Amino acid sequence: MIIELPNTTTSEIQRALVNSRQEGGVITLGRVMTLIIDATDADAEDAIATANVASREHPCRIIVISPGDADEARLDAEIRVGGDAGASEVVVLRPSGEQAQHEETLVTPLLLPDAPIVVWWPAAVPSEMSRTGLGKLAQRRITDTKGEPDPAATLTSLAACYRAGDTDLAWSRVTKWRALLASALEQVPDQRVTKARIHGDTNSPSILLLGAWLRSKLGCEIEATYDDAAKGLQHIVLETPSGDIGISRPDGHNATISQPDQPSHTIALPARTLNDCLAEELRRLDDDEVYGEVLAAFAKGV
Repeated sequence: MIIELPNTTTSEIQRALVNSRQEGGVITLGRVMTLIIDATDADAEDAIATANVASREHPCRIIVISPGDADEARLDAEIRVGGDAGASEVVVLRPSGEQAQHEETLVTPLLLPDAPIVVWWPAAVPSEMSRTGLGKLAQRRITDTKGEPDPAATLTSLAACYRAGDTDLAWSRVTKWRALLASALEQVPDQRVTKARIHGDTNSPSILLLGAWLRSKLGCEIEATYDDAAKGLQHIVLETPSGDIGISRPDGHNATISQPDQPSHTIALPARTLNDCLAEELRRLDDDEVYGEVLAAFAKGV
């Protein structure tokens, strides 16, 4: 069900939320957080669809800010519940004019009481997200540097203003790769890594972060190569005195793992979707200290 609220106020939106729960039997007792989506420069419907999938695991109130294009100062909104909101309730705010300059004022009355707040920027990465109006409200702040024209510069900027609670979906995309590499390395007699060779899609912030992680943890040389035709991370080879450890996923679905003195084997390793990455980040509301360390290591070129 979608409830349209043209030229409205936050008080009217709050009343409409209460009425929708009373009339439809929807309760908020199971809501575990408020997820705020700043959809500026993003496709709001795509972001809502992703959040709805993630909400099946993490029921929440989703507040989407999608600025309108009217010259006058006004607030249009809609409420989505039931089948249009997954396991959540969705409030879409479309502020125009001066209203669009006060995002935190708009969302504050709509926050769930005594529940954690997470902010996600699916498109444009703010230069200092913890100092933005929305960022100051949140315990967790999620960006996505994948679409940035210069991800290296963006990561350096994020490192300069990093605060506990910050994370990036480019880091979430390589979670399984990191786990596989750590497990494979534990099985070789001499675990010293002299060089790590990484190959994948051009302009990939995930490769930059993975390289920084390997360099900071193993103290090895990093050799990264890119292919415009590649989709995601494709190959990693760790050179050790015991032999090479390799993970190869050329088709984006299945990976072949090779280790010294062991037969190669293939496992399912599909490219992680945006739904998967967002759901992972919503599972934890504590600080991702490893991401903070890797971001700092990248900026320092360690």
